[in-house]
Amino acid sequence: MKTVVSQNSAEPGIKNDRPAALRGRALCPHAAGMRVDLIADALIEIDSTGRLTSVGPAPADCALAESFPGAVLLPGFVDAHIHFPQTRVIGSASGPLLEWLDRSVFPEESRFADRAYAAAVAEEFIDALIAQGTTCAAIFSSSHPGATDELFMALDRRGLRALSGLTLMDRGMPPAPTLDAPAALTACDDLRRRWHGHDGGRLRVAMVPRFALSCSPDLLAAAGAMARRHELFVHTHIAENRDEIRATLSAFPDAKDYLDVYERHGLVGERTVLAHAIWMSGDEWDRVARHGAAIAHCPDSNFFLGSGCMPLREPLTRECRVGLGSDMGAGRTFSMRRVASSAYDAALVAGAPVSPEALLWLATAGGARALGLSESVGHLLPGYEGDIVAVDAPDTADLPALIDALIFRHDAGPVRAAYVRGRRLRN
Repeated sequence: MKTVVSQNSAEPGIKNDRPAALRGRALCPHAAGMRVDLIADALIEIDSTGRLTSVGPAPADCALAESFPGAVLLPGFVDAHIHFPQTRVIGSASGPLLEWLDRSVFPEESRFADRAYAAAVAEEFIDALIAQGTTCAAIFSSSHPGATDELFMALDRRGLRALSGLTLMDRGMPPAPTLDAPAALTACDDLRRRWHGHDGGRLRVAMVPRFALSCSPDLLAAAGAMARRHELFVHTHIAENRDEIRATLSAFPDAKDYLDVYERHGLVGERTVLAHAIWMSGDEWDRVARHGAAIAHCPDSNFFLGSGCMPLREPLTRECRVGLGSDMGAGRTFSMRRVASSAYDAALVAGAPVSPEALLWLATAGGARALGLSESVGHLLPGYEGDIVAVDAPDTADLPALIDALIFRHDAGPVRAAYVRGRRLRN
């Protein structure tokens, strides 16, 4: 086999190279079932469009040296729930959910009326994602159309894959981050026209009601209608905090439970991602499964705000799509490996342990599946797009030991490189 050389991208603004192949240990999530295989010496070949053409053991005469000695290759991490405008208030210990929003989040998010401020934070936000090997994320923006446009411009320029949208808030919140329904819907449609499906679907626009408390019934219904009309994802919060649930049922007295609020307004279906879902009834879980909605499990945030432990076995036993979310900035890290570690702890607390192997699958393939990308990313398989990370890891061919090291050794194993469609991302 001839020595493989890199092909350099000439695309303006993206200083990334696209190698024709990568070689090294590779962790390969299964397409079905939460399992992962290890190829001790893999050759991953990538075509000029960034798709994988071949994945398998390197032949004995392979002339390509190991691409990242001491690292392991795996699909890029997928963050199923994160907040762009909370980048600079990460780790603010100002109380449980509703108090934390008032004291830390809303004052900071009000600053995103300034596009220059939003643009600066967008660069910091993307730097942090790349540094932790997150190649795809479902992102809450702020309620400011200009800030959301700045985020999409930065994501486009930097090469990440993302699902994002304007955060909808037209009632019950402080005036500064609130936007009335007509203006918000117009902005959503403008963003959709500009960004939805951009660059072959690398960037997508979602309808993003912050949570039921922040939206009037008219705004919720209009958001649901727009999502159906244009086949957009809906990304929102549900049942995160008991005080939040009580306030929601008071604000929507005709609803029988939290999920029913969203159901009544046409917001629950196969393109819905519900974050947190800590305090849901068995009937609500059954309905989530019937709708085919996805869950973003955010254990680190749930611990930090004292919200509770989502019972991960509830969606898994119902075969719901589940991804892991950092929920930064209530979550204290951008690292999906640390989130997987928190998910392990939360499952123990809930009395229903989940294996590290399954959690690594959820942080990669599971997140891609939750975001409707299971046919294109989340796996190292021919035909999939080359969203790949290289992470330092111990020199072992023992699969459980390797996965344990990736998830639980918080002070070891930095991300060496991250690729989207075979292009190396730079921070």
